[in-house]
Amino acid sequence: METKVLYTGKTRTTGGREGASKSSDDNLNVKLTSPGSSRPGTNPEQLFAAGWSACFIGAMGIAAGKLNIKLPAETAVDAEVDLVVTDGAYSLQARLNISLPGLDTEVAKALAAEAHNTCPYSKATRGNINVELNII
Repeated sequence: METKVLYTGKTRTTGGREGASKSSDDNLNVKLTSPGSSRPGTNPEQLFAAGWSACFIGAMGIAAGKLNIKLPAETAVDAEVDLVVTDGAYSLQARLNISLPGLDTEVAKALAAEAHNTCPYSKATRGNINVELNII
């Protein structure tokens, strides 16, 4: 099986949750802060949610093409990524709230399920964290 690298995202982060992260091409340059902080900045959970939701919409577009369905222009995914602690161990859990206006609920569920099977973020988290897919 041949593996072909399509793209490599490169960032440099300093200071951890109270630091900054910058991409090698300067398109991303963000201050980081812990969740709930009053300091300006974002956090890893928000960044993960943004990346996952964008990727998931792309995967739904591919699924729609396979099923000869037009993905609604207003398609949206509201990703919620929770940082949780259980018995002193930190982990994540997530909900992807998927809006596919104008599509039948069963069709929307089928698109979401197919996207969840093919989205690289979904594959990376499968079996590692609790994930809910909700059609809204």
